[in-house]
Amino acid sequence: MQESEKLRIDKYLWAIRAFKTRSIATEACKAGRVKLEGNNLKASHLVKLGDVYTLQKGSDKKIIEVTQLLGKRVDAKTAINFYKDLTPFEKTYAYKSQFYNTHLSRDKGTGRPTKKDRRDIGDLQEGWFDN
Repeated sequence: MQESEKLRIDKYLWAIRAFKTRSIATEACKAGRVKLEGNNLKASHLVKLGDVYTLQKGSDKKIIEVTQLLGKRVDAKTAINFYKDLTPFEKTYAYKSQFYNTHLSRDKGTGRPTKKDRRDIGDLQEGWFDN
């Protein structure tokens, strides 16, 4: 795609596989989950080379820089060549998954947890998931 061509942010995010469908990318823009320099974007915002966007999908935040324009959806291996991921490692899912485990294991044969045990487990889990 030529640099002089116009490309909407929703189409670009769909093409680089940040969102599964273009309509989901459009909804993310409308909901304020796509930002440029802290400002919410409309789906019709035109993408420029070098722009740094912040995307929020659920509890995950991703920071990407546009390196090339891409107007049509391609496979994931090709798509990663069109942006640079600037997300700090501490904010990535891979880092979080090392520490967040929703399943607490109990020794086999200890039986069902008592009411006090369940409260203690709940208190422990609250401390883990607070941001």
